[in-house]
Amino acid sequence: MSPFLFFESRIMITVKQVRDLVDQRIEGTDIFVVDITVSAANAIRVTVDADSGVSIEKCIEVSRQVEHNLDRETEDFSLEVTSFGLTEPLQLHRQYVKNTGRNLKIRLSDDTQVRGKLIKVADDFIQLEKILTKKQKKEGVEKDLKINFKDIIQAKIEISFK
Repeated sequence: MSPFLFFESRIMITVKQVRDLVDQRIEGTDIFVVDITVSAANAIRVTVDADSGVSIEKCIEVSRQVEHNLDRETEDFSLEVTSFGLTEPLQLHRQYVKNTGRNLKIRLSDDTQVRGKLIKVADDFIQLEKILTKKQKKEGVEKDLKINFKDIIQAKIEISFK
């Protein structure tokens, strides 16, 4: 037995390759990329969102674009294209804009949490109409809250069934 180990040569698919393919497909649409990951085993995960919402058909179109332009003979891969979930934290400025008017639950860098209705999105901050308790209303607590993006650790949409 030879003391040398032979490794199978693998070609890694890069995030840039996938991003370029996705960008070709979504150009001119309201779809945007939230995240792309490629594992060492070429497991590709693409998360997309859209200003008008993401249908299964939109995910399929993006998936086909990537799948048909990568060669499984050269580089084996798995592919998952998914829409941004309502339970996921917002990641992009565009997602805040899209969700103006919705209630958010935000964890700040000082580890406090605030809740409120997103009423304004600027380049470097958001403004919430803070949800006040009855006690806070009586005490005259400030109702609108301006939060710099740099102070936001996590922001999630609060789903209401009312």
